[in-house]
Amino acid sequence: MTQERLLTEGFKQTPIGPIPEDWETKRLEEVCSHFKSGFGITSDNISDFGNYPVFGGNGLRGYTDTYTHNGNFILIGRQGALCGNIQKISNKVYLSEHAIAVQIKENYSLDFLAYKLDFINLNRLSESSAQPDLAVEKLLRLRVGFPPFPEQTAIAECLSPWDEAISKTQALIKQKQLRKKWLMQQLLTGKKRLKGFEGEWKKVRMKDLFERVTRKNAEVNTNVVTISVQQGFVLQTDFFNKSIASDILDNYFLVEKGEFCYNKSYSNGYPWGATKRLKDFDKAVVTTLYISFKIKDLWGNSGDFFEYFFEANSLDRGLTKIAHEGGRAHGLLNVTPGDFFELQIIVPAYNEQLAIAQRLQTADNEIALLKTKLDYLKEQKKGLMQVLLTGKRRLINCFDNYEN
Repeated sequence: MTQERLLTEGFKQTPIGPIPEDWETKRLEEVCSHFKSGFGITSDNISDFGNYPVFGGNGLRGYTDTYTHNGNFILIGRQGALCGNIQKISNKVYLSEHAIAVQIKENYSLDFLAYKLDFINLNRLSESSAQPDLAVEKLLRLRVGFPPFPEQTAIAECLSPWDEAISKTQALIKQKQLRKKWLMQQLLTGKKRLKGFEGEWKKVRMKDLFERVTRKNAEVNTNVVTISVQQGFVLQTDFFNKSIASDILDNYFLVEKGEFCYNKSYSNGYPWGATKRLKDFDKAVVTTLYISFKIKDLWGNSGDFFEYFFEANSLDRGLTKIAHEGGRAHGLLNVTPGDFFELQIIVPAYNEQLAIAQRLQTADNEIALLKTKLDYLKEQKKGLMQVLLTGKRRLINCFDNYEN
């Protein structure tokens, strides 16, 4: 018997591919008792306080004083980046027009369907690449494979512990990130001092500690990078899915590992631009629109400390004085290198810089370990879904347990 026959033994062919012989295929319109988009609501009617949560396709948006739905629902994001996103909600809520609310008929498990829709990846059914959108009519005709009801319940119960572990880990990551943010606000401003440090911090100008880097790309290095406020230095081809740099790269600046660049572009959460440190490349090529610089005295100042210092937007107060709203053009702030290096900052002595950086690195390590755990849990869940939601593996005694 061939391997292909072994894999398909006990399966039948259907419009959605092979499924176990005792499973059935149903269109969503056949098994759903409610399958409609939510209602419009303006930001003026949403606040941080209210009696009922407001959910959209990307999750919780805030609170309001009225509700549109009451009960247990699957919520499907229907527009934007989280098009096809699946979440389960319950009780009295307000559902916006950017989400589809789903309820299911008797003898079908809402939890099972939520896992199944998540596994199918509804985003692939979206009708636009620029602004993805899911049509209700198209989703209603979607065929899904359903095992007998007891097995639906058993599969959902089997996957539920992974959801709980993932949710707890995500909450812990968020808690650790908030803790790190608080530490940065306290330690990088001198509001909180680490044990053993009492010396007064010094007020200096950027030019006292740093010097501008205008190194030409004479070696024609092709690692053209851009600054992402979330990821730091990213290869331009990865960030834009294409190269937008000139074919002639010798007019660009060449920066080396450990050096910094200030991106004058403003973005969400970084209204006065972002300063990042090159860490993942030995050398990289950047546009001359960036202000590139390096520490003058590496024995008297810590690159790790200043990486966190700039991450905390510690230059923003000074930048507001030299880059006014009216100076913005084409998404760039009007900040000259001369003004940038005249900015005043307050910093501790070298030993305290090292201690602060070490404390914040410990916080980063804790977050990184939790993210690794989260990825592992997600991979485990993905593997379980792959075999349970396709019928490749059946849960033993699920029917007996249901009958008992």
